[in-house]
Amino acid sequence: MADVVERMRPHGLISLLPDADQPPTPLEIRKGGHLRIPIDDIDEPQRGYTAPAREHVVKLVAFLRAVPPTAPLVIHCLAGVSRSPAAALVALVLDAPGREADAAHVLREASPFASPNRLLVAIADEVLGRKGALVAALDAMGEPDWSRDFEAFLLPRQLSSRR
Repeated sequence: MADVVERMRPHGLISLLPDADQPPTPLEIRKGGHLRIPIDDIDEPQRGYTAPAREHVVKLVAFLRAVPPTAPLVIHCLAGVSRSPAAALVALVLDAPGREADAAHVLREASPFASPNRLLVAIADEVLGRKGALVAALDAMGEPDWSRDFEAFLLPRQLSSRR
């Protein structure tokens, strides 16, 4: 994450990790520009772990709305496979109701190994009032390609205007 932040000089940083794993805010990030969402990578509540919850998604959405849509963000978790792709999917659909499938397609193209956290996506579906469309888009992404190397990937902040 630190190397990506140093190269990109993003407007904001979103860290989706348990409290004990939260990194210090890089010097390149402005004050108030680091959102920490202290969650574990689980799809259902488990004793001793913090599952994604409505409060986390509400904070994520508020942070995303506060960052200009043209400003770059770095979203990270531990491996870049589950929590951060889920948050990236939320960012893509935030201002694009009805384009959930397009967003999922863009995410899959950028990251063949992505397996967005189902609980985080389901809560976002409800918070954004998508009536199951975001979960359906997640399901339509298909299985991740586990043969691919896990690496940082870039996504646009918004979907293109073309459908």
